[in-house]
Amino acid sequence: MTIVEADDRVLPLTRALAWFITPFLVVGFGVLWPVPRDTERLFAWRLAPTLSAMILGAAYVGGAYFFVRAARATRWHTIKGGFPPVVVFATLLGLATIIHWDKFNHGHVAFWLWAGLYFTTPFLVGYVYLSNRNQDNGVDDGGPRLSLTAARLIGAAGILAVATGLFLFTFPATALRFWPWHLTPLTARVLGAVFCLGLAGIGTLVDRRWTSARIPLQVALVMLVFMVVAGVRAGAEFAGSNVLTWLFVVGFATLTIAVTALYVSMERRGYA
Repeated sequence: MTIVEADDRVLPLTRALAWFITPFLVVGFGVLWPVPRDTERLFAWRLAPTLSAMILGAAYVGGAYFFVRAARATRWHTIKGGFPPVVVFATLLGLATIIHWDKFNHGHVAFWLWAGLYFTTPFLVGYVYLSNRNQDNGVDDGGPRLSLTAARLIGAAGILAVATGLFLFTFPATALRFWPWHLTPLTARVLGAVFCLGLAGIGTLVDRRWTSARIPLQVALVMLVFMVVAGVRAGAEFAGSNVLTWLFVVGFATLTIAVTALYVSMERRGYA
């Protein structure tokens, strides 16, 4: 029996799937973020208000960035942390589609692209991840490592995001009564799937190599910036009297600044 040593390579199947998925995410972003008021005509269902549409669009552009990096990566451990969150995200959106089947525009090609993507992606991405995961030998590459404090803070943010996402997905009727902008049960579940992408942050509690955290943090920054800009664009959609509005505004702005500062600091250490 031949034992193949883990060499941290990215399998051709992983690259192929990453290139395959990327165009769907780019198109989704192009529909939802620049023109969020036109979802009834251009998307799989009428996604309103515009803030919810743009947040999903921000997740799509972050996903597109991740899969481009995955397709071009030379070391598996640098991208491995992004695959489990994608599996969870796609699985939840597939379940939301089944639960709210009657809310979708079945006569639109966008719906069938949506359904085809979320009924297959959890299995395809999950298979690729399981096939490639043993290529990470866990060897310290000699580069900088996240401090234990930084890893715990990122992990805590990830846990909070996942908990919020599961709450939105599991109890949408309760969530929409307290949420700082208008939700429906379907949009609550879709936002829940977006928040569950925070699962990537929990990985820093296990692997503190900067090379493992670098691309997931880049993805997080891409999404956060587009979400913050979305909040500015759709400011009138927030309920000003809701305390969660201010927690969101302050929280997302602070998180974006903190992640940016950590990223710049770690990059300086890595290339000093």
